[in-house]
Amino acid sequence: MPAGPLLKDVVLLGGGHSHVHVLKSFAMKPMPGVRLTLIGRDIETPYSGMIPGFVAGHYSFDECHIDLARLAAWTGARLIHAEATGLDRDNRRVLLEGRPPISYDLLSIDVGSAPNLDTIPGAAHWATPVKPIAELGRRWLDFLERMKSWQGPLRVVVIGGGAGGVELALAIDHRLREVAKAARLQVTVATKGEILASQAIAARQRMRAVFQRRGVRLVENRAIRRIERGSVGLDDGARLEADAVFVVTEASAARWFATTGLPLDERGFLAVDDTLRSTGDPSIFAVGDCATVLPHRRPKAGVFAVRQGPPLADNLRRALVGQPPRPFVPQRRYLSILGTGDGNAVATRGPWAVEGKWVWRWKDHIDRKWMRMYREPPARPMATNAAAPPDPALADAEARRLLADIGMRCGGCGAKVGAGVLTRVLARLGPSPGANVTIGLDAPDDAAMIEVPAGMALVQSVDFFRTFLDDPLIFGEVAAVHALGDVWAMGARPHSALALAVVPAAAERLMEEDLFQLLAGARRVLDKAGCALIGGHSGEGPEAALGFSVNGLVDPARALRKGGLQVGDKLVLTKKLGTGVIFAAAMRGAARGAWIDGALASMRRPSGENSQALIAAGAHACTDVTGFGLAGHLAEMIRASGEVTVDLDLDALPSLDGATELFAQGYASSLQPENLRARHLIDGMDKAASHPNLPLLFDPQTAGGLLASVPADRVADIADAVVIGEARARGIADTFIELHGS
Repeated sequence: MPAGPLLKDVVLLGGGHSHVHVLKSFAMKPMPGVRLTLIGRDIETPYSGMIPGFVAGHYSFDECHIDLARLAAWTGARLIHAEATGLDRDNRRVLLEGRPPISYDLLSIDVGSAPNLDTIPGAAHWATPVKPIAELGRRWLDFLERMKSWQGPLRVVVIGGGAGGVELALAIDHRLREVAKAARLQVTVATKGEILASQAIAARQRMRAVFQRRGVRLVENRAIRRIERGSVGLDDGARLEADAVFVVTEASAARWFATTGLPLDERGFLAVDDTLRSTGDPSIFAVGDCATVLPHRRPKAGVFAVRQGPPLADNLRRALVGQPPRPFVPQRRYLSILGTGDGNAVATRGPWAVEGKWVWRWKDHIDRKWMRMYREPPARPMATNAAAPPDPALADAEARRLLADIGMRCGGCGAKVGAGVLTRVLARLGPSPGANVTIGLDAPDDAAMIEVPAGMALVQSVDFFRTFLDDPLIFGEVAAVHALGDVWAMGARPHSALALAVVPAAAERLMEEDLFQLLAGARRVLDKAGCALIGGHSGEGPEAALGFSVNGLVDPARALRKGGLQVGDKLVLTKKLGTGVIFAAAMRGAARGAWIDGALASMRRPSGENSQALIAAGAHACTDVTGFGLAGHLAEMIRASGEVTVDLDLDALPSLDGATELFAQGYASSLQPENLRARHLIDGMDKAASHPNLPLLFDPQTAGGLLASVPADRVADIADAVVIGEARARGIADTFIELHGS
């Protein structure tokens, strides 16, 4: 995130090869006032040059994928995990699936391409497309698992004779001969023209010789008529028997490109000039497979996407300061190295081609070197915007005006966000549903007014914390779930909430967007919970923060309390542990994107249904697990319950993916040492010192699950509940918690 006021938003749509270079370039040389936002459908983006090696078994999944969450953490970029569905160019917004749009000042698109399955009847149902490549990795691993027990003949057809199809077929042949040892394997490549039609004759000759030597069948100059279950039909009426079909045919553009009004080429790809800028919109750039450089048309190959990274970064900088972009001329001849799956490779450039194991080692060296630039953290921390010298070019008339306006803001009146900004945000959010609200945001006054139905008690709680992730919408969801946790823990139904939102000083439009995203995320959770947003306060601060004062209604006779543990009760937990250590590591760029995604999914899951299930099951005590960690909150329950001890099963503690691995690497939340003070209440710490789950007891949770004591015969009635212990009578020598486990 940029230090000082935010002036410009550069949005990178797609995690392609060019965009990862832009991220690193802006991290090494930041521009004050400029924020980079990366929007990615996939958190782990593959390097296309290594995918055939992955299929052949030479690389692990991690070795050939760039973790965008870690890269964003290292480079200081904001990461939004979402899929684009279109553009609102009038308002400069990227439209996203299932969430509000993201605004931009400059937009760069690098979303790749996909095989055109529409041209082959049955392909969408019976074939596996190789692109988007990000989906191929996990599909291939699942396919391999199934093949390990395959019996009888195994017939694989690869449709497409370009470089991608040829490499994939040979990689599949090599890997399946290792994995599916009980099967009689036949791999076939079918193509409507010749293989490697765009490359030199020498390359085609060498690759045909490889096919013959390996026993891979080649069917050239035969169009595919139809794909059905168990077969591929050719245009002459012949059929190829197929147990699995992979499609690596001519790339097609994203369908939503046609709705943008941007100029496209004859195949539907975004048309850009030699500066990589759209020919129809100066605020939009496009690179990689999704774009066609009209003055310099080249094949859809990863080598060009890699080469476009530096000129794209340079031209984005120039566009930000009002300077004309520079033209870029891609090379006409380029080195192509095609792996044969078995540790050999064929290299071709221009008219010549060579083959050998040394060629594969050369390719492997090039690919691994490129990946190291984006998979491994730098030897020293990347430069931050705070350390960057001023860029004189940025101080144009508009920037000076914005900086002066931001710098002279009043700090009184609670440093409020402007009335116009707030009014527009509330209008975009729309009315908040809720019952028993007499005065709320639909008719704002000096304060909200709510009615408490007869026979019900009002439950109140408050929570507030600064952001720990860059996606304001997701942070808004997490903050709302966290705040409602205390209401759910008491068995109450959420009723209404007041928000306290803080956004960093920025240009007015950008402050409005950030505030809208925060509250839109919160409204997602509040609305589903039946909790009306009835007011609040918004202000400026050094970083984003969000909190809520929440109200709930409960029948006093059925309210759950911390105290009430009874001997024989089973102790249950409704969410996995580990959010503290995962985000502590994420702040250092050490947590995998998949781990962060899993933690966020848990944190965004409301506990309302679990709360009502606990009441129905006759739960005797309940609390939510948050900042004090499991041990701290359990100790509160025991202290409030009287003479009971809990036998806690360390083996049963549910943990989020990555949590125990990160503990083993030495990561921990900054609150962990304080939570460790509860260890004097625990017996068995010495014996359990090496247990991988022990640190989970003290890991602070955000939007954690409910911890409850339930009669043993009712545990099965509570969805998501994991039994982690049992209450028994406390003896004279017993502590609060006794640990058990292997």
